[in-house]
Amino acid sequence: MKFRNLIILSMMSLFATMAFAQKGELFGHYSYMQFNPTINGLNSRALNGAGGGGQWNLVPFLGIKAEFNGYMSTETTVNVTAPIPVNGGLIPVGTYKSNATMFTYMFGPVIQLPGKRIRPFGEVLFGGSQTELYGQLNSAVIANGGKIDASKTQHPFTMAFGGGLDVNINKHVAVRLAELDWILTRYTNPWTSTNNQNSFRYQGGIVFKFGEQ
Repeated sequence: MKFRNLIILSMMSLFATMAFAQKGELFGHYSYMQFNPTINGLNSRALNGAGGGGQWNLVPFLGIKAEFNGYMSTETTVNVTAPIPVNGGLIPVGTYKSNATMFTYMFGPVIQLPGKRIRPFGEVLFGGSQTELYGQLNSAVIANGGKIDASKTQHPFTMAFGGGLDVNINKHVAVRLAELDWILTRYTNPWTSTNNQNSFRYQGGIVFKFGEQ
């Protein structure tokens, strides 16, 4: 709860700063992530969500961005047909289910090509994330008589690398047609002893600009 309150406070402070910045932006968007959990028998997960954030443009071609996203997914099932030994524990035969909620928070530089009508941009963002996927699966394993050593809550290093295209409606409003990113998350996955998940993300929404752009 304290962690969530800290994130909410950070978002409110960021939005207030952007609103009064000389060259600030606020944005909101739909966000889709194709998350690859690296678990045998579990396909990549389609996560639908939304989010927003702010950007302070230091100069016309360079800005500093902060974004926050939340995701939900439909229930996914993993069928284990033979016992799996994991780090001194055991995942017994059974059917395990989860709903992969996820929250991400990242910050970093944006390089952009300002234009009167369109603005292409590239970005590298760093931060963290949190998901219920592994925690729910681990709890299901324990409930089925298995033994697994893993934390239910993780906030691992998370990174986004990509770019997109904004189309200006006027000097204060733009439409973000597409933002495409490669997403790296470093959740410790006790099922396969892996620590990296490589995923794809699309975002689209609206941008509100403040000050001279």
